[in-house]
Amino acid sequence: MRILIEIHALQNFAPSNLNRDDTGSPKDAIFGGTRRARISSQCIKRAIRQHFVSLVNAHGLDAADVASRTKRVLETLTKLLEQKGRDGTEAAVKARLALAAVELPVKDDGKSEYLLFLGQREIASLADIIHAKWDAIIAPAAAAAGEKKPGKAKKDAAQSANPELKKALDAVFNGGKALDVALFGRMLADMPQKNQNAACQVAHAISTHAAEREFDFYTAVDDLKPEDTAGADMMGTVEFNSACFYRYAVVDWAKLVENLQGDSALAAKGLRAFLEGFVIAEPTGKQNTFAAHNPPEFVAITVRRNTAPRSLANAFETAIRARKDESLTRVSAVKLIEKANALQVAYGGNAKTFVLDLLGAGVEGFGKNAESLADLLLATMAVVEE
Repeated sequence: MRILIEIHALQNFAPSNLNRDDTGSPKDAIFGGTRRARISSQCIKRAIRQHFVSLVNAHGLDAADVASRTKRVLETLTKLLEQKGRDGTEAAVKARLALAAVELPVKDDGKSEYLLFLGQREIASLADIIHAKWDAIIAPAAAAAGEKKPGKAKKDAAQSANPELKKALDAVFNGGKALDVALFGRMLADMPQKNQNAACQVAHAISTHAAEREFDFYTAVDDLKPEDTAGADMMGTVEFNSACFYRYAVVDWAKLVENLQGDSALAAKGLRAFLEGFVIAEPTGKQNTFAAHNPPEFVAITVRRNTAPRSLANAFETAIRARKDESLTRVSAVKLIEKANALQVAYGGNAKTFVLDLLGAGVEGFGKNAESLADLLLATMAVVEE
């Protein structure tokens, strides 16, 4: 039986610039014929991954349950090998050769060619194998200068590696039961057979209404300048907007368990952490300037069985326009509920929905009210695991 867990949130941010493009402007998109404020899915996932790190620090998750996205795996492996008593210089050489054996070469600056998304268990296992097979890790015969192209040299380095070493190293790249790898997936360009398909899909957040960019003109004065000198010592502009965002994500429960190598208990812990993070984690862009710390005021989680996922973004295809003295977020919630109920009538399906509603939108016919985020998560997990 296919089980999908969908989460919908309405979050009204005060003036902010949470997710910028290459020019420093708040990201946006055209939807339903009008320009909307936007927060990219990558930005949202990054915030959730940082929430996982905070849970590790608070002992809510184990350090081994999360992954790192880094180009500095050589440095990390070297430190782990030093902790095992190996000489640092020699350890760096052995680690470099081991990575080359699986076509993950390290450049002269000590960094990999691209960001590697590796679970902590995978990194620790790599260090264990290098330590155990220390004498089997040897440099291949050097090729004549300029004789081989980089791609060819990379493949030759892997082919010349000790077969047992290569087999042991290949076996390490299984996701390491890291929650963020299991949820968000990964691509290893040189090891496509070790790619992992994501168990979770996260939509770009869009405003429920039309949104325009605004500009904050600022000036700054040198505190130590002479008193008789007029004028600003620095000036510029910062772009920002203010928007009520519709946010959506869906998790495939069976795929999550599969990615975590059948560990249902870890999958349940990871799903709860993800749902909690989706609600409370915030993008950090320009927060020191705007301090837009505004939690969602409407959150709905639906557990579906044997039905297709249903984003409710089309509830806002026609941009919301609130009347005077009317809450834009509340009107958005009412429209979301109407769309959800209409889709349920049209397509049916086995689904249970739980709602945290701070707006008084009225959830009758849509789902069951939860008094708090803790209650919302508790009710959701009980249905998932029943």
